Amino acid sequence: MTEAAKFRSQSLQELRDELLQLKRTQLNNRILMRVGNFANTAEFKSTRRDIARLKTIINEKQDKS
Repeated sequence: MTEAAKFRSQSLQELRDELLQLKRTQLNNRILMRVGNFANTAEFKSTRRDIARLKTIINEKQDKS
């Protein structure tokens, strides 16, 4: 199951909670990068893309309602 398919099967509130969690992760990664303790730079890209996927799916679900 792809990330988008997993997200589409969730409710709107679950998607919003997941989006909040991803934004927190993104902030923590930025802080760790500034401090110098962050080694996995590819995680930046995947987190950013997951946030974009979630926002797109949330907008689709809101338009249908």
